[in-house]
Amino acid sequence: MSSMSEIKVEKITLNIGCGDDKVKIEKSKKLLEMLTGKKSVITRSKKRSTFGVPKGKPLGVMVTLRKQDALEFLKKSLAGVENKLNKNKFDSSGNFSFGMREYIDMPGVKYSHDVGMMGFEVAVTLKRAGFRIKSRRIQQKQIPTKHKINMEESSEWVKKTFGVDLVE
Repeated sequence: MSSMSEIKVEKITLNIGCGDDKVKIEKSKKLLEMLTGKKSVITRSKKRSTFGVPKGKPLGVMVTLRKQDALEFLKKSLAGVENKLNKNKFDSSGNFSFGMREYIDMPGVKYSHDVGMMGFEVAVTLKRAGFRIKSRRIQQKQIPTKHKINMEESSEWVKKTFGVDLVE
């Protein structure tokens, strides 16, 4: 396999949806900062929705991890779900996501009274060399179809790299 076709982790996004609850937003910020050591960001609604949520209202908390931090966190979080992923967690672009019911499921993480019991979502974005070409503005170049990552390739990569079992 050439280095251009090698699959890598571009980023991992950790997300906790909180709704209206300001106390839960603060607890979620503490949790994500405790788990990652990175500063968390409050996510806000983009526009007024049909559910009556006003624009700019805080709805959740997120953290993005890249490079070595992302790989280490992914290994720990996969151990937290006992190295099992459902096949329908992969999308057509080869990315995948899964949820952690409780943060104490991760190895080495202790219960915090300040946070309480809370879960979060782990969204993994994969890439190959040359994927940055799609972000160039000068020329509207597209990634060739044969270079894109599909569901089968990403699931095989996760099995081989992290020893994950895929279940139905």
